[in-house]
Amino acid sequence: MELLFPLLLVALFVPMFLGVRRQKRESEKVAAMQEGLKIGDAVTTTSGLYGTVVDLDEDTVDLEIAEDVVTTWLRKSILTVRTEETEADESAETAAEEPALGAAEPVDAAERASETDAPSQTRLTKD
Repeated sequence: MELLFPLLLVALFVPMFLGVRRQKRESEKVAAMQEGLKIGDAVTTTSGLYGTVVDLDEDTVDLEIAEDVVTTWLRKSILTVRTEETEADESAETAAEEPALGAAEPVDAAERASETDAPSQTRLTKD
């Protein structure tokens, strides 16, 4: 019974310690990625904006988000550096999510006829 309390403390603190270590490693990776940015890198910001690095300062990054549209961001707001592999993976995922054009549910001819027979009016005035 006297070993129960120390075992309980160990059981609670070991997972917490391991979680802190994992989080620290992850933040070090992100910091190294942000420091290793170079002009021409395709990046994603923490808000989900895609852009290309066109200029770098100590604390800021200038991203081209469209042709001749450049915005300035803090380095810390860069989430990932996009590679051709990640772009190909994401385009494959979105293609799988979108339904095929011919895969729509078939519409009964009677339903289609009843929809076209009813006149569609939009009333803009109040009676």
